[in-house]
Amino acid sequence: MKIASLFAPGRTLFSFEFFPPKNDGDVDHLLATARELKILGPAYISVTWGAGGSTRRKTLDIVSAIKNDIGVESMAHLTCVGAGRADLDEILADIARRGVKNILALRGDPPKGTAAFVPHPDGFRHADELVAHIRKAHDFCLGVAGYPEGHVESPDRESDLDNLKRKVDAGADFVVTQLFFDNADFLRFRDRAASRGVRVPIVAGLMPITNAGQVQRFTQLCGARLPAPLLTELDRRRDDAEAVTRLGIDHATAQCRGLLAAGVAGIHFYTLNRSRSTAEILRRLQTPTA
Repeated sequence: MKIASLFAPGRTLFSFEFFPPKNDGDVDHLLATARELKILGPAYISVTWGAGGSTRRKTLDIVSAIKNDIGVESMAHLTCVGAGRADLDEILADIARRGVKNILALRGDPPKGTAAFVPHPDGFRHADELVAHIRKAHDFCLGVAGYPEGHVESPDRESDLDNLKRKVDAGADFVVTQLFFDNADFLRFRDRAASRGVRVPIVAGLMPITNAGQVQRFTQLCGARLPAPLLTELDRRRDDAEAVTRLGIDHATAQCRGLLAAGVAGIHFYTLNRSRSTAEILRRLQTPTA
């Protein structure tokens, strides 16, 4: 099933993201986590693409297992890094053979240790070029990334919105945002995207905090902001792992409630391959508040 067909007015889709483990033995644990989360009724589960396609086999094996064995719709990430057109067409054919109909099309980050993205000689420099290539020759539902606080490489937010509009005009069916911790950033982004003519659904990306040092590294890398009150509470708890996790659950639950009230098209959880926080958040949302 194509994810785009699931969006509907008045409905919010919930979805999860996993990354391929480094060790083959951990794949079984990841799939067990997917089975645990299935009972919560996700619309789909996405699986990331390693730097330079380093996790290609694992990514495709996992998305195939999620769809065909576990019975949840899946979406494979695909990047331009280190791949020419022929390579990409081979990968796309493999994805199609596995029955997966959804792709998150990304430029991808530069390989570790390199300062800037360098396209393959026969590849693509930007995600909109990848979207256009897939749309021209293949039958997939296509998601793309959006950045409520701007991409770290964009000179300003106007340029970043220009990039998003190009991806949508090239054929993207929906947008999944980078993680954020202040709903105001997402809502401004959604409004500004709409004013630019972006009419496809925009899905809010949330990452429940589970580790203080980890979330600060992530935000530094991707340019997201930890609001000052949240950072203060995080600092108070940073030596208590359980307290940090509880704070993350509380904050993400509050974000979800605000986003639901704002009529968001979807909420996508960056699970870090764990089920506890996401499961508790969704259970809280399903429980009427006093």
